[in-house]
Amino acid sequence: MIRASRWMLAAAMLAASVATVSAQQATTRLRGTIEKTDGNVLTLKAADGAVIRLTLAANARVVVVLKASMADIKPGTFLGSAAMPQPDGSQKALEVHIFPEAMRGTGEGHRPYAPVPNSTMTNGTADATVAGIDGSVMTVKYKNGEKKIIVPPGVPIVRYEIGNLGDLKPGARFTVLAATKKPDGTFEANRINVGRDGVVPN
Repeated sequence: MIRASRWMLAAAMLAASVATVSAQQATTRLRGTIEKTDGNVLTLKAADGAVIRLTLAANARVVVVLKASMADIKPGTFLGSAAMPQPDGSQKALEVHIFPEAMRGTGEGHRPYAPVPNSTMTNGTADATVAGIDGSVMTVKYKNGEKKIIVPPGVPIVRYEIGNLGDLKPGARFTVLAATKKPDGTFEANRINVGRDGVVPN
């Protein structure tokens, strides 16, 4: 009985430890407008109006988001596309993101895209792009697979550039994909996407 009780206590402690680690590792998606900058500490206004203080890690990556078009997509371009699966097995793009060479391989593969119900995200290398009846059609290859993605006219297409802290200007729109909330209520992140020339990062 004593031995069993000790085992149950150890199991409970392990479960509590796992729960604590999971809570510590939970991240939050942030979107809004940059209000003020002080080095790597940013004051932000979230989409819901809340004021947020965000500290960027020492090695944080600043990614500038600019408007682009299908003309910027060449064979060999590494990109990502959120899309809705079609009955014929193709994907109809909701948005397309063109990555710089320094970010080649980011999130490569095909998987569900949580922010939009029943949608997918495909990150890979453009193999060929042709004009189709419903828009441009591109074949995107990734490790162990490929997808045909239809890009209808009007679908947002953006291009990423590696930037720096100087690109984080008051009034610019931003997105942080994974911010960690600290005990004092502030946030910390190792990457921030910032729009240029009025672009709103998704």
